[in-house]
Amino acid sequence: MFLRLLFVLLSALNIAVGAWLLLGQPYAHGGSPSDPGVAELRLLSELPESSSVAAASSVPASPAKDGSQPGVSYSCLTLGPFATPQDLRNARQALTAQVARMRSRQEQASQTSGWWVYLPAAGSRAQALEQARQLDERHIDDYFVVSSGDQSNTISLGLFKDPANARKRRDEVVAAGFPARMIERSESVPEYWLDLVVADSARFDWRSLVNASGVGSHSASCF
Repeated sequence: MFLRLLFVLLSALNIAVGAWLLLGQPYAHGGSPSDPGVAELRLLSELPESSSVAAASSVPASPAKDGSQPGVSYSCLTLGPFATPQDLRNARQALTAQVARMRSRQEQASQTSGWWVYLPAAGSRAQALEQARQLDERHIDDYFVVSSGDQSNTISLGLFKDPANARKRRDEVVAAGFPARMIERSESVPEYWLDLVVADSARFDWRSLVNASGVGSHSASCF
């Protein structure tokens, strides 16, 4: 009786272990957790090396953010100077579709404001007034005695746009016996420039698109 009971228990235990091995392991018979017809997701690290390289090479390259294209050669040039900020904005708008990229710059430039004819500063205000009286005696008018600033006690004989007129005035005063001098005066003014990057293969005629007088071009370093 005891042997028969032991045999039954061992048989039941074998059946339970077999059922657990057969049914208790997930995906033991190649079942897929995904729906039929849907490819199984796998990490790149789980793929063979050759498959990983192929997958990476199939990703399309992103286009350059600055508008340039790989494999295309470019040259750079600068347009200017533009007289006003509005002229610069108009040029940018007209050329946007024709260039790979562009940038604007403002610089300060020295510009001739005229030629000044004058008598050098006297040692004192009284001496400057005496020189002025002598100019009157020789019928030389249109002068001004500077009373303050860096040019105090200087006698201004005129500011001329044309250097020829300035030289004529100086020579007249010198001929009358006064040590008149002539110098060029300048002022700082803003200038506006436009730097461009253009594909060498493109036909680029900026002059037909930019309507601004006094604007030229020259080659420049690329940016």
